Amino acid sequence: MNALLGVFFHFLGGFSSGSFYLPYKKVKGWSWETYWLIGGIVSWIIVPPLAAFLTIPNFWEIIQNESSSILGLTFLFGALWGVGGFTYGLGVRYLGVALGSSIILGLCMIFGSLVPSIYYEFSPQTGKDNIGLMFSSKWGQFVLLGLLVCVVGIVISGKAGMMKEKELQTDSLDPHGTQVKTEYKFGLGLIVSIISGVLSACFNFGLEAGKPMALIANEAWKVANPGQGEFLFQNNVTYVVVLWGGMATNLIGCLYLSFKNKSYTDYKKKNVPVVANIIFCALAGTMWFLQFFFYGMGESKMGNGPSSWILHMAFIILIANLWGVIIKEWKGVSKKTISTIAIGMVVMFVSILIVGYGNSLR
Repeated sequence: MNALLGVFFHFLGGFSSGSFYLPYKKVKGWSWETYWLIGGIVSWIIVPPLAAFLTIPNFWEIIQNESSSILGLTFLFGALWGVGGFTYGLGVRYLGVALGSSIILGLCMIFGSLVPSIYYEFSPQTGKDNIGLMFSSKWGQFVLLGLLVCVVGIVISGKAGMMKEKELQTDSLDPHGTQVKTEYKFGLGLIVSIISGVLSACFNFGLEAGKPMALIANEAWKVANPGQGEFLFQNNVTYVVVLWGGMATNLIGCLYLSFKNKSYTDYKKKNVPVVANIIFCALAGTMWFLQFFFYGMGESKMGNGPSSWILHMAFIILIANLWGVIIKEWKGVSKKTISTIAIGMVVMFVSILIVGYGNSLR
């Protein structure tokens, strides 16, 4: 039952993350860095402490009493993840929701799931899965098989993206719904996406670094609620610190682009629906945070090992690809290209089933 609930919570998190970019498409008259910053303020500064307060009333006390080394490392990984998040927006801008998310989150999934397990192979810790255990156990072998299958799905999706590039006309709609000349830039988008994918995996490292705070919240809840299992919202306190780091790097990046492009004047533009834009940005930012909220719930049922990270990433990739089809990012391409992206999505869905089955064997 725990494995099934874990898969369900990871699906909710994946749906939130795979869908968060859609409200941004409703923003009018603002540059990318303008609405990315407004959404980021909501998702990294406003919502996380609110969620922590509602679920862990003494969360601030836990943070204050934590050692500076743990807080610093958690913040650092959050800052590195923030660079990945910042370039995620650019990757989606140049590759589209479907292909951009597939490449970025695929790399994020691989690094985020394997690097911690390799680290714990050489520095064992109680309750942490290492790569040796995964290779030697049946459940671990299925999880690794699911990871491999998902990588195959990502490769197929990438192939579909290159086929799409060759078939696109000169004039097209970018991922933000704006008529542009060749906004779809595969080379630039690929470079940005690789950087984003590698650094985005640091979010999982941040959770590992800040785990002592989550454990304090978990133990306090278990004392108050004996016999009811693990605390679903234990990670909410860790998110506050990780997302502070993410906001720091995104703030620097957005302000740099704002002054470079003089887009800081966006807020004063005439005939721009400022209130509506802020609402859509706030909705996108809230959906962005909800991926972490539900990830924490899934992790509490499945553990913070490769299974949780792979499922979370795979669901995001699958949902993002589905949205890519629904919002007609693939409109005008050949049936062969459509078939290729469809096969990629099916393969990734199969990988989710494999990982879920593997985790049920534990």
